[in-house]
Amino acid sequence: MTDHSLRYAANCSMLFTEVPLLQRPVAAKAAGFDAVELWWPWPQEPVPADRDVDAFVRAVRDAGVQLVGLNFFAGDLAGPDCGVLSLPARAQEFRENIDVTIGIGERLGTRAFNALFGNRVEGSTVQEQDDLGAESLALAASAAERLDATVLIEAVSGPKPYPLRTADDAVAVVDRLRAAGHRNVGFLCDLFHLANNGDDVDKAIAAHAETVAHVQIADWPGRGEPGTGDLDLDRHLTDLQRAGYDGWVGLEYTPTTTTQESLRWLPQDRRRSSS
Repeated sequence: MTDHSLRYAANCSMLFTEVPLLQRPVAAKAAGFDAVELWWPWPQEPVPADRDVDAFVRAVRDAGVQLVGLNFFAGDLAGPDCGVLSLPARAQEFRENIDVTIGIGERLGTRAFNALFGNRVEGSTVQEQDDLGAESLALAASAAERLDATVLIEAVSGPKPYPLRTADDAVAVVDRLRAAGHRNVGFLCDLFHLANNGDDVDKAIAAHAETVAHVQIADWPGRGEPGTGDLDLDRHLTDLQRAGYDGWVGLEYTPTTTTQESLRWLPQDRRRSSS
């Protein structure tokens, strides 16, 4: 890939799964990264025990890496869930999680928090779910504001009935929150998910580059490391950079072999955020 000045972060929820979660930050450091991102570490617990939070914070600190992105509680992403903040029966879980997530960010200097919207559910209209989602996101944005942090809205692919499928879908939610006065909400541009949903990635970048607050990549099809599919990640990242994006690029892919082998495409000096 081109020697971009963009900074790469290892997603420790999908990379370094050869070791337990709390050992992955140090594994990322050993592989040359000094920045990581993660999904919510406790998929069944919006409010984990203080000792568990402390252990997580300590693992990141001791590894000597920066946590640049963290998901709010989103349920069991490996199972049926894809966020809870728009679900009438579960939105309270998200709201109880806000202070815990922002608290971790405060301790670790994290400034980006991904808020997955939630699947469509029966028994509640689309309008009711969207209004509830906006209310939940407004609470998260207000809490993140004290850290000068950003709440991220993502389009997601796959078989789950997740409503935000295209860049336009996600940015419409961002625009709604910004119009309500929450300027610290931005678009998480996951290039794999956009391609997997059949969105036009070139048009999405051209239309929404100014709204992009975080980027994640995997190749498509397959969601493997760059070079295993047909997605022109090099060109898309160049286009984002030329459009003014200078933030993080999260490596959120499933290694086709081991994590170490899957990183051959990225030279060691590109794994350091100071390079």
